[in-house]
Amino acid sequence: MALPTTLGSLRESVAAGRIPHRSIKDELRENVMARLREGRSLFPGIIGFDETVVPQVITAILSKHNFILLGLRGQAKTRLLRALVDLLDEEIPVVQGCEIHDDPLGPICSSCRARVATEGDDLPIAWRAREHRYVEKLATPDVTIADMIGDVDPIKAVRTGLQLGDELTMHYGLLPRANRGIFAINELPDLASKVQVGLFNILQEGDVQIKGYPVRLRLDLAMVFSANPEDYTARGKIITPLKDRIGSEIRTHYPRTRVDAMTITAQEAWTARVGSSGSPGSSGVAVEIPSFVREIVEEIAFQARKDQKVDKRSGVSQRLPITALESVVSNAERRALVHGEATAVPRVSDVYGSLPTLTGKIELEYEGELKGAEDVARELVRGAVATVFDGMAASLETRPVVDWFERGGTIDLSDTTSAEDTLAALDPVDGLAEVATALGAGPRATEPLRAATWEFVLEGLCALKKISRTEDGRFHQPARAAKPTERTLQQLMDDDDDTAVRGKKKYYN
Repeated sequence: MALPTTLGSLRESVAAGRIPHRSIKDELRENVMARLREGRSLFPGIIGFDETVVPQVITAILSKHNFILLGLRGQAKTRLLRALVDLLDEEIPVVQGCEIHDDPLGPICSSCRARVATEGDDLPIAWRAREHRYVEKLATPDVTIADMIGDVDPIKAVRTGLQLGDELTMHYGLLPRANRGIFAINELPDLASKVQVGLFNILQEGDVQIKGYPVRLRLDLAMVFSANPEDYTARGKIITPLKDRIGSEIRTHYPRTRVDAMTITAQEAWTARVGSSGSPGSSGVAVEIPSFVREIVEEIAFQARKDQKVDKRSGVSQRLPITALESVVSNAERRALVHGEATAVPRVSDVYGSLPTLTGKIELEYEGELKGAEDVARELVRGAVATVFDGMAASLETRPVVDWFERGGTIDLSDTTSAEDTLAALDPVDGLAEVATALGAGPRATEPLRAATWEFVLEGLCALKKISRTEDGRFHQPARAAKPTERTLQQLMDDDDDTAVRGKKKYYN
């Protein structure tokens, strides 16, 4: 169907029901209702919110509420707000050339009203695509009322010969320019209080006033916000009257299961490494990520979120496992390139190699600061390895492996050792090949995958403290602590008082 190009043809199409004419909130509501009837997904790509956040967002839209998303960093707040664009109509009619994209059938600015009166049904109509109807602003302390609402433009007044109070002399801010669309403000608490006051009329009466002049614009807007709950409640930077005018308060959260978290990371992390020629990897190296490596990387975030040395108020962003997995893959890619291997398979040692990406993603409490960010990150990795391996250990026969080390066996490995050399070094370890086969890396698996799995078994046993590993990568038998009675007795034997020694020796015997 050809779209109308004049006001007259638009009126005919609306009267015939071919084109809807409604407010932005009615548009969102009706499109959501249609998708719910059809059973279509409203927010594709948003994972882990289906039973919690998404139903609350739908309820807010059906209620025609402006709403705010409260959540710690890295909880997909901005992604969810931007996904609202897909709930808009593909295109809407606007007055051609209007700065605030006025409705041809109900213009609110004096310029468009004058044009409708002068040109009538011949008024040209333009069509505005849905992606241009979403305006987003990051709230910062330097944002002014003029930025948000608008200001008087003296130069325009001089050129046109109009009074300063005339609408035609106004320079419109972000809010008027977002008319008939969605206006999102990220990190709302960072907006200065006097600017927050300027949002009152928009949220309650739906209009704005510019520079104290009697200019009122009844804007058609759906307003949405995001904020950190710490800023929102504890520091109280959202002024109470504005908070009272926000229809719904919706709290987001981190992924609640490792499966959801892995799905998000797989969706967001750059691991395909397709080069400009379209071949796998910029140097022809394919990437194969074992499932246990994905689980370990994800478990690091879960470990950090409950660790007492990590600041809970700051949160642990989902960006941590995303960037960590990218770093892990890059470390494996580097090793494959050095040794001329066709496939890069990340190992647990590559996870330890990603510590620089972990330390930048966590805020530490005082105890953590004393210990040091790198040591805390290393503990998180070790805890993640232990958790993942322990979940698999029940079905694995690892006793022969542990016995081999208890008989004095040692292995030297590093994250730069090739797959071939790793397998050669680990081949003497009793029972290791059988455990790896049980984990899906049997003799038919590629050498890099077998090497990664064999190393995972050793790292898992080390994390569970059944064997030990030095910082330079040597696996060996864990040191046996001497019995307290024997150690105390030895101290007593060094005493010059033979009588005391004999008495205490008798006591400890």
